[in-house]
Amino acid sequence: MKYKSVFDIIGPVMIGPSSSHTAGAARIGRVARNLFGRQPKWANIYFYGSFADTYKGHGTDVAIVGGLLDFDTFDQRIISSLNIAKDVGMKVEFFVEKAVPEHPNTAKIVIGDDLGEMELVGISIGGGKIEITELNGFQLRLSGHHPAILVVHDDRFGAIAAVANILSKHEINIGHMEVSRKEVGKMALMVIEVDQNINDTVLTEIQSLPNITQVARVVD
Repeated sequence: MKYKSVFDIIGPVMIGPSSSHTAGAARIGRVARNLFGRQPKWANIYFYGSFADTYKGHGTDVAIVGGLLDFDTFDQRIISSLNIAKDVGMKVEFFVEKAVPEHPNTAKIVIGDDLGEMELVGISIGGGKIEITELNGFQLRLSGHHPAILVVHDDRFGAIAAVANILSKHEINIGHMEVSRKEVGKMALMVIEVDQNINDTVLTEIQSLPNITQVARVVD
């Protein structure tokens, strides 16, 4: 059940003609910015399915770039996001892909700067709701509508329990959790959606655990 109320179907307050193509796209871009942790210097944005067919007319391009600039769905600056990105020195390129995606409203965002880069695949499922389905090659399911932490870790016994114990100690309730790994015993990714924003103290405790490589936060 993806829709909890009529407002989920109507969609959020937003700029643009389509909740799927504009509000959802802006949220995909903003989650990417959030996970990257800073404004990227460059962004390559790939559109698939209906996004590829209508991204200019429906404002999907300006919406995703607005999200990368950390603009919310109702921020009037989204309309001018391409010019703003140019003004702040963020180089943006768009690519139309012919591959048939599993979901028609699919975008891949590859962003980076001098310190590193990140690749994210997101889909807009309607009413401004989204799912992040891939991050740096890891398969996952992240809604972007709840606070969450992403924990990159070695695939070792006890790693998941150790993270869960810290969340329990701080009385943080887990709403959804899943683990993805590319190969047994190698690198893995925990995706944990929770009921409240997580502060830096909790993140630091998790980061200090054995076998933990990186911790990222998605705020509500």
